Amino acid sequence: MDEFLLSGRTAVVTGGASGIGLAIAQRFVQAGARVVVLDLNGDAVERVVASLGQGVTGFACDVGDADNVADVFRKIDAFGTTEVLVNSAGIAHIGTLSSTSPEDLDRLYRVNVRGTYLVMQAAVERMRAAGRGVILNMASIAATSGLPDRFAYSMTKGAVLSMTLSVARDFLADNIRCNCISPARVHTPFVDGFLAKNYPGRETEQMAKLAAAQPIGRMGKPEEIALLALYLCSDAASFITGVDYPIDGGFVNLR
Repeated sequence: MDEFLLSGRTAVVTGGASGIGLAIAQRFVQAGARVVVLDLNGDAVERVVASLGQGVTGFACDVGDADNVADVFRKIDAFGTTEVLVNSAGIAHIGTLSSTSPEDLDRLYRVNVRGTYLVMQAAVERMRAAGRGVILNMASIAATSGLPDRFAYSMTKGAVLSMTLSVARDFLADNIRCNCISPARVHTPFVDGFLAKNYPGRETEQMAKLAAAQPIGRMGKPEEIALLALYLCSDAASFITGVDYPIDGGFVNLR
């Protein structure tokens, strides 16, 4: 269906070299977009660009660095006018208010909040000049669910949700839509690495516990998040803005 295609549009995906961001970049390529992959890991960016083939470029980018973001978007301008932005770059932290240090808080704020702000700010002016645009931010059920031991992470994802609503309101007249997705736990390489580091020899047992936390009985797949991202960034969702979409296996409403 043509409404689900992104043919001829330039789509920027932060955190696009792994996990959910990579799945979104892959899906967007299949939908005909010119994809720009941004990620802190420059070597991973090169591998992803090579694997995705023609019509894809990428840059190493520290989304929390204002100068780096501005420089990267000047390079993107030579590739195409940014019409779609997906903010998937993010980092996690485990801890309560008591156990979260100021350094922990600053580290998460720099990537999850400041990074989302800087990239949106760079993209939105280009979208205004183009007369249209779509921004999709990666929030989390942690923004609204009060998860245990996720104080700093929940704070930053709550900020992402609030920024999404604000941008959606402020740029209605510019034909720019802004939504966010709130996944529950998704099986990514980050999860595998976390289990290997913290539960050596018990990975299978802990994986089962993580899967059981979702009423549907399993974790989400990056590809499932990518399909929702494609819908929200396509013309099929042209009547949708200022919405937070949970994709959570029933976690929020069926626990």
